[in-house]
Amino acid sequence: MKTKRVIQGVGGIVLAILIVAGAVPVLSAVAVERIDAVSYGTSTQMGKQFNVQFTISHFSSPQDKQILADAFAQGQTSGLVKALSKMKPVGRVSVPGKTGYNIDYAAQVQTPTGRKIRIITNRWILLVENYHMTRTRDYPLTVADIDINELDKGKSSGVLAPASKFTLDKNGEIQFELYQNPWRLGNIIDWNNKSEK
Repeated sequence: MKTKRVIQGVGGIVLAILIVAGAVPVLSAVAVERIDAVSYGTSTQMGKQFNVQFTISHFSSPQDKQILADAFAQGQTSGLVKALSKMKPVGRVSVPGKTGYNIDYAAQVQTPTGRKIRIITNRWILLVENYHMTRTRDYPLTVADIDINELDKGKSSGVLAPASKFTLDKNGEIQFELYQNPWRLGNIIDWNNKSEK
C-alpha cells in the first residue's frame, strides 16, 4: 500500500535541522564505528522487520555540512542529491543478503544522554522503478536518526526512512516527506563506541 507521511518542524527525524540549523558535530576526525540494529515496521508495515548495519569510517566535516546547506537552499532535494553524489563515502549501510550502499553524510551531536548520529545518503533507484516510472523515484534519499544512550544502552533508539525527500512548504518551512511510514530502530548495539571528544 502506498502511503505518504509528512513531518514538519525540527522534531523527530527531520534531519534537515542538522543541515539548516547548524548543529555542531561532536567530531569530524577518523573514528570507525559499527552499529547493528533491528528495523521494525510501523503502521502499514507493522509486523515486518529486518536487520540493518551502519558502518561509519569517519564523520563528515563542518565543510560538508555547509555544502549540503547551500545545495538544499539552491535546489532542495535535487540539490541535496547532486551534492551527496559528489561526496566521498563516509561509511556503508547494509542488510543481510543485500549488497548495501554507501553512506554519503554522517554526523553526530551530543545529547543529554549520549549522542545522536544522523545519516543522509542517496539511495539506489531500482531498474524496475525507472522502467515503470513509479512515484518512488521522487523519494531519492535514505535518512536515519540513531540515538545512542550512553547512560542506559537498552534505551538506545532510532528511526530509518529508506525512501524520503526534503521540500519547502508555502511558508518556507522545511517539510520532510516519506514515501511510506518510518521504520523504528531497536535492539541497537554500538560495537565500537570509540570516539575522540
